[in-house]
Amino acid sequence: MARAQLQDAPKGTTTLAAKALPIPFEKLPISQRIHWLHFSLLMSTPLLAIYGLLTTPWVSQTFYLTLVTYLLTGFGITAGYHRLWSHRAYDAPVVTRAILAIMGGSALQGSILWWCRDHRVHHRYTDTEKDPYGAQNGFWYSHIVWMLFKKDKSKVGKADIDDLENDPVVRWQHKHYVAIMLTFSVVIPMLIAGLGWGDWRGGYFYAVILRMVIVHHATFCVNSLAHWLGDVSFDDKHSPRDHFITALVTFGEGYHNFHHQFPQDYRNAIKFYQYDPTKWLILVLSYLGLAYNLRTFPENEIRKGALMIKEKRLNEIKATIKYGPPADKLPQYTRSEYETEVRDHGRQWLLVDGFIHDVAQFIPEHPGGPKYIRNMLGKDASRAFGGVVYDHSNGARNLMSMMRVGVITE
Repeated sequence: MARAQLQDAPKGTTTLAAKALPIPFEKLPISQRIHWLHFSLLMSTPLLAIYGLLTTPWVSQTFYLTLVTYLLTGFGITAGYHRLWSHRAYDAPVVTRAILAIMGGSALQGSILWWCRDHRVHHRYTDTEKDPYGAQNGFWYSHIVWMLFKKDKSKVGKADIDDLENDPVVRWQHKHYVAIMLTFSVVIPMLIAGLGWGDWRGGYFYAVILRMVIVHHATFCVNSLAHWLGDVSFDDKHSPRDHFITALVTFGEGYHNFHHQFPQDYRNAIKFYQYDPTKWLILVLSYLGLAYNLRTFPENEIRKGALMIKEKRLNEIKATIKYGPPADKLPQYTRSEYETEVRDHGRQWLLVDGFIHDVAQFIPEHPGGPKYIRNMLGKDASRAFGGVVYDHSNGARNLMSMMRVGVITE
């Protein structure tokens, strides 16, 4: 009957039963889930860089050109994409924003709009399924694997990017991203090396490819290494950590626990000796009038966060230490009962500061000799213990607390 109804249906119509259901994302063939553009770029450029290193001699001018392009594109990401646009940690005039947009675009990491959207999602959903490069999925996933595969749109987190969409510099860069990237990342470095000193090959393999790979993986370390290596200095709810090595390879982005706690602060490093060249660049720009409204989180709240994590760590250590039984858990004795226990029952008990201590095992080990302790058994040794005979150290007092067997009640 059902077959007959299906056959009799008018041409061009489809019954509900005949409609094809969409295939769940996780069941798509691997070939359809791979982001082939990212995969091709991120897999081929390291191989090209290695080939260039093995086959192309270094020319000193090309080395300096590579260093300059590395710094320009790296700072374009950290000072531009990250601190200016993702977190609005400072403001800048159009000329600064345009230059940073070109520098960041030359790093070949996508447009400001694309990069910052994912980064804001990362901060909003850190270490969750909606975090695009969630560290909970492993070091290599957050470093590079997340870019090699398309995202399941049903699991993509959302972030507010209205301010970016209203920024004319961001819109301009997004519209002309490919042209900006090819011109400033590829063509100009090759022209400088080729026309300047005849090193076309070095210009391509070093100033373009090798520099691109290094900046890529320096940036990727903020997503991976900064969530894996180091200390949690302000909060341990999430995975970001602080470490000098990460800062060294990421233009100062290595104090990542601080950054995730106070993302709108233009600094990553707050101590003068910590390595943060991006902070120093922003400061220089502000002195030149090319940046302003440098935002910092209230110092009191920063100190409060540091103190809270220190207190938590101290409490964790404290929980592993034995302090002896508390007074309210000890049996109570009157002074005469204490004296009777020693005199009539042979207890080797010593009274110090209101606590009765069983010193039987300690008498032979007493560094001042057993005579002084034996002379005080059944008596109040508080004054002798506190300085009349010898002013004992905190170490001695702590050791005595482990010998408590009772408390005196008057």
